[in-house]
Amino acid sequence: MLKISKKADYGLMALQHIASHQFDDVTRARVVNTKEIAEVYNIPVELLAKVLQTLAKSGIIESHNGPKGGYLLGRSPREITIAQVLESLEGPLGMMDCSHEKEGDPCMQREHCNIRTPLLKIQNSIYQMLNSMTLQDMLGGTPLITIQSVTPEQQGVER
Repeated sequence: MLKISKKADYGLMALQHIASHQFDDVTRARVVNTKEIAEVYNIPVELLAKVLQTLAKSGIIESHNGPKGGYLLGRSPREITIAQVLESLEGPLGMMDCSHEKEGDPCMQREHCNIRTPLLKIQNSIYQMLNSMTLQDMLGGTPLITIQSVTPEQQGVER
């Protein structure tokens, strides 16, 4: 099953929160601290702190120290893609182990594999979609994509 980890989920939630306070038309931009985000979204503070540190190291957010410190986005939400966020937190995106084979550690099934090419096509489509979606898109409040479940009858499968 394709699934976004809790770490990535929390990172995206935190980024959306930071962006909404940094680029809000009503209030003046302000830094947002870890504790505030953790309380609003019921996220463990320690885990969120690690996630935010990782995002800061990758330049997606900026850390501001001091008693009134916290985080701001490192650049415009239009310039931060969902793929960048996920890769920052999880490493290279891939559906299967052979997507990112390390030298000297090849897949033992590679020569006989009949699913690698189709799955790589799916993976590339997913990556292109995540790379075209930005944090700004997430702030809009409307669904970015709609996924419909297909019933067995729609697939032509008899029960």
